[in-house]
Amino acid sequence: MASSVAGARAEFTTQSVSTTEPVVSVDWLHANLKEPDLKVLDASWYMPDEQRNPIQEYQVAHIPGALFFDVDGISDRTTKLPHMLPSEEAFAAAVSALGIENKNDLVVYDGKGIFSAARVWWMFRVFGHDRVWVLDGGLPSWRASGYDVESSASGDAILKASAASEAIEKVYKGQAVGPTTFQTKFQPHLVWTIDQVRKNVEERTHEHIDARSKARFDGTALEPRKGIRSGHVPGSKCVPFPQLLDSSETLLPADKLKNRFDEAGISLESPIVTSCGTGVTACILALGLHRLGKPEVAVYDGSWTEWGAQSDTPIDTSS
Repeated sequence: MASSVAGARAEFTTQSVSTTEPVVSVDWLHANLKEPDLKVLDASWYMPDEQRNPIQEYQVAHIPGALFFDVDGISDRTTKLPHMLPSEEAFAAAVSALGIENKNDLVVYDGKGIFSAARVWWMFRVFGHDRVWVLDGGLPSWRASGYDVESSASGDAILKASAASEAIEKVYKGQAVGPTTFQTKFQPHLVWTIDQVRKNVEERTHEHIDARSKARFDGTALEPRKGIRSGHVPGSKCVPFPQLLDSSETLLPADKLKNRFDEAGISLESPIVTSCGTGVTACILALGLHRLGKPEVAVYDGSWTEWGAQSDTPIDTSS
């Protein structure tokens, strides 16, 4: 039995994966790791209070051949808001410095299971690259399956990560960057600004789903960042992102995902925008909705860190 399963796996090439499914399994990745056009990205990122260093953890252990994608580094340098989406030119320069081309199939993972990888999955889709998947269960599932990891204290991937950050800096300073191997095609409907959210408060064209905890949404818990008011955008509904994952940090099957949104009173017939604290876990909601056949979900990039810091944005609390 085992040999026939192994044989089936060997025939399962990257071209056979559908972009209608947003995740791939660790078994699938292991079977396809040597595919020439497949690139794996470690996009680990952690909340400041976790005091974890993703690049150090990458150097200690990562999936063989994986590149490091710096969520904070590959970002807009013109704003004080954290890891905002960079410009098209900056994104193209950064991913080109990583050695990524449009022909590449991309699998993105993180050190938690499904967390920051969803953000990078969304970023590539915003810039027109649809052949991108999140590794279901991430590095923990990879290691739990007994698959090898490699370490690299220095070397090519670290140099590329540095080169990506340098390329972004140069673009924002108006300096010339190296050759571009990745062409972007911006998809504006996948990213929302604060003005679009303000308009939606009045017009309610989109269901707005917030991925933060119920306590933060209700305004009963303080925000982790200073100077940010508590509460939520009027009319928005709360689906905390952990509700979309099982105990092994893998994405729930479609029927269970649908139940989560049904329980929150969300109509999947409506267009949807998602938000969270800083635009990271909102992308997990977009990932789950993609599995339910809704690939066109917008993410409010500035999210609560932007909205809650303004003095003139309306806020509701449930207390």
